[in-house]
Amino acid sequence: MSDLSSSIEGGCQCGAVRYRIAGEALMTALCHCTTCRRANAAPAVAWAMFEASQVEFATQEPTVYESSPGARRSFCARCGTQICFTADYIPGLIDVTIGSLDQPERLAPVMHSWDSKRLPWLALSDDLVRHPEFPPQA
Repeated sequence: MSDLSSSIEGGCQCGAVRYRIAGEALMTALCHCTTCRRANAAPAVAWAMFEASQVEFATQEPTVYESSPGARRSFCARCGTQICFTADYIPGLIDVTIGSLDQPERLAPVMHSWDSKRLPWLALSDDLVRHPEFPPQA
């Protein structure tokens, strides 16, 4: 999926939360769901999915908020930067916000998720696969 022969790092705006990811992303997507939009105050959010064991927090752990039953969003308690997402329906996996990476250009989304919720004024001219809801899981 991605070309991460080494590791990639990222963190929040203020630097209180820093992380390192080893290995390749399982999936990358641009999510248009309502909860992602609200949690990030953005029209869409770019995510990279990894095995939870691939992600290591180097400084403090982010603060966790259960945004809906069985779904948790993690962010820096100091500056509010959204860092990651975990959920019961994707056990052992963690989504990391691509925008919080030090080099976000290294991981481009390959699909849209929840495109049925995309804001009508957000016109994107890419040719990525568009899933009306969460992408089918293998």
